[in-house]
Amino acid sequence: MNNITISAVRPRTSIIDKSLSKGKGEREIKLLNILLFVKSTLWKSLFGREADKLEHANDDERTYYIIEKESLVNKYVSVPKDKGSLNCASFVAGIVEAVLCDSGFPAKVTAHWHKGTTYMVKFDDSVIARDKQLDEK
Repeated sequence: MNNITISAVRPRTSIIDKSLSKGKGEREIKLLNILLFVKSTLWKSLFGREADKLEHANDDERTYYIIEKESLVNKYVSVPKDKGSLNCASFVAGIVEAVLCDSGFPAKVTAHWHKGTTYMVKFDDSVIARDKQLDEK
């Protein structure tokens, strides 16, 4: 799934353009705001409810976690016994990664079994540097 190019998601879907746009053609540029958009607006559009939690890693400023106690994707999929470690929420991680990258926040997103399903979002260094510059203004 990581080999799929982000250009496959263009043109932007209306949910991103309508929900994320701040009006007058402006786009979101703050890291926390894009994460809150994913946790609330995007999650509601995809699953009918917000994700349960958004956390920042204590030991890495680039890493955030979006946590779902019960992922809809995992709830309704039966994983074969020989594929026991398979997490079908990797599909959702790919969607989140595509939305973040397409919105100007390059990141790698992976799905893990922890506290239910945890999506680990690891942003590119350039995103963190840009966010620090914006905080200084």
